[in-house]
Amino acid sequence: MGEAVLSVRNLHVRFRTGDGILHAVKGIDLDVPAGETVAIVGESGSGKSQTMMSVMGLLATNGWAEGSVRYRGQELVGLSPEKLNAYRGSKLTMIFQEPMTSLDPLYRIGNQLALPLMAHSKMGKAAARKRAIELLELVRIPDPARRIDAYPHEMSGGQRQRVMIAMALANNPDVLIADEPTTALDVTVQAQILELLRDLQQRLGMSIVFITHDLGIVRRFADRTYVLKRGEVVESGNTGDIFASPKHPYTQMLIDAEPQGRKEPVPADAPVVMEARNIQVTFALEKNLFGKVTRILRAVDDVSFAVRSGETVGIVGESGSGKSTLGRAILKLQPASGMLRFEDRSLMPLDRSGMRPLRRHLQLVFQDPFGSLSPRMTAGEIVTEGLLVHEPSIPRKERDRRAAQAFEEVQLDPAWRNRFPHEFSGGQRQRIAIARAMILHPKLVVLDEPTSALDRSVQKEIVELLRNLQKAHGLAYVFISHDLAVVRALSDEIMVMKTGKVVERGSAEEIFERPREAYTRDLIAAAFLAERGNAATGSQPLVS
Repeated sequence: MGEAVLSVRNLHVRFRTGDGILHAVKGIDLDVPAGETVAIVGESGSGKSQTMMSVMGLLATNGWAEGSVRYRGQELVGLSPEKLNAYRGSKLTMIFQEPMTSLDPLYRIGNQLALPLMAHSKMGKAAARKRAIELLELVRIPDPARRIDAYPHEMSGGQRQRVMIAMALANNPDVLIADEPTTALDVTVQAQILELLRDLQQRLGMSIVFITHDLGIVRRFADRTYVLKRGEVVESGNTGDIFASPKHPYTQMLIDAEPQGRKEPVPADAPVVMEARNIQVTFALEKNLFGKVTRILRAVDDVSFAVRSGETVGIVGESGSGKSTLGRAILKLQPASGMLRFEDRSLMPLDRSGMRPLRRHLQLVFQDPFGSLSPRMTAGEIVTEGLLVHEPSIPRKERDRRAAQAFEEVQLDPAWRNRFPHEFSGGQRQRIAIARAMILHPKLVVLDEPTSALDRSVQKEIVELLRNLQKAHGLAYVFISHDLAVVRALSDEIMVMKTGKVVERGSAEEIFERPREAYTRDLIAAAFLAERGNAATGSQPLVS
């Protein structure tokens, strides 16, 4: 191991909560050598993100760090924000899991890239803009001179993550901390981002700290690995050695973790809950001087399907395939044309007020539980928010009782309902989001990438939870995901989407065992590349 650029010794991180002091990180030692990639892995709540948030001085206001964090010999723990700013954003930078919540939706990409350049390198506006274009070119954004004036919502998930990488690289940092930077991306874009990071590391000579739950990525990407459990390092060493012969049972469990089993078939007489026919969603891309649309995008193009009580229809495809847009369209959250029927009612003629009584039966669980949960509300208030809309007459005591019941149903301690979202792990926040949907006793739930931000062992738990809730309540699921292992474990039927169209559909067994389309075969190959990697050697190509 070379000389350490970043050294952590006896690091403790604690948070004041309504239930007392939470000891999140317990005496961690960690070294980041120059030019190497160090992975920090572990389940949600293991302390991996909080370790690096404390390094950057970005802990929540109710948290504090003790111990030593040294960057090239300079102690960072205890520095004032003003003194820390001399290092973070320039020598130490960080990219986060969800770029859409990290980028300001009101500012153009170029303006956001220019800010760290103007703050740390003291550039003027013109020089900062020129450098921003160079950075976009560096991270392989096409036509950077034009895209620099785009807003975040005008870019795909992969492009937004490239912008975040560009922002982190703006001042040529020594250490880049990447906190789950690929989990929100489909498998093909994920491979591109990893290839980009490796290329940039070799060209710029920086160190990378890679926080992730995806051990397939760790195996292919990291030089050294630290395994965290409940705030403590239980195993560390050369990545190849850890995968070839893991010494700790927890490490072995993480390596072996994957959603298991297959879903029970739906009875033949199960009633249809939702039927969609010839659904189309279009967006105007360009208009002429007279306001006439001259170019459109068919985000969803003539899609038809039905989902029955107790059935799960899985929808898979790359970013931009239209799968999330289709999910919003069938819930009448996105204008669309075609036929849409919920039980015995046609939904297309209904306006907002007409849809309101049906909303409790049609629920949505989002990809990013932290972004979808209000930080100003307690978990109990979040879960019961729908009751205030759909059952406003019930007393507060009854709402609280039902909140406790909902917490139990998603296997969370009811006593935790007075905590705030930032006091929960990612997997726990997703359970809260599921409880918020389930408390209204829906009939159809659209789950939009509900497990992509979770580690494998927690994914396994969430899949089992969703199965149990479906069986107990006869729920119909539309499950949108790029994680084919999870889709396979949960779905009866799978639709494969590409550029707005369904290119293949069939049972889970048919799609995975006998895919007909080359596009489907490519998705499956990319998805399972990491899972089928050579654990003995640790060597894997980044792109299949």
